Amino acid sequence: MKSGVFDILKARFLINDDAVKNWRFIVFIILLAIIMIANTQRYEQKVFEIAKLNNEVKELRSEFVDRRSELMKLKMESTISDKMLEKQIFPSTVPPVKIEVKKEEEKSFFKRIWQ
Repeated sequence: MKSGVFDILKARFLINDDAVKNWRFIVFIILLAIIMIANTQRYEQKVFEIAKLNNEVKELRSEFVDRRSELMKLKMESTISDKMLEKQIFPSTVPPVKIEVKKEEEKSFFKRIWQ
């Protein structure tokens, strides 16, 4: 047992006759470790990218809400009338009247279809 520990410490398993098997296994383990490290790196990059994009979405959403509230305020009748008063344009005192125009061609066309 004592010689086995000394053989491992002196790395004699790498220079023995069957060392080729050991080297293949060591190279395989090293390749797996490199692949694992690269995979972890890619995963972390994607996590950071997702966090950055989520922050950007939150910023854009808040900007959208701000713009929408500004638009609603600008569309209000009181805001429009205040802006028009500056230009000496006053609101109408007469309510609007709906004008309906009926075309005779359309009436005759539909009459022909239903007959």
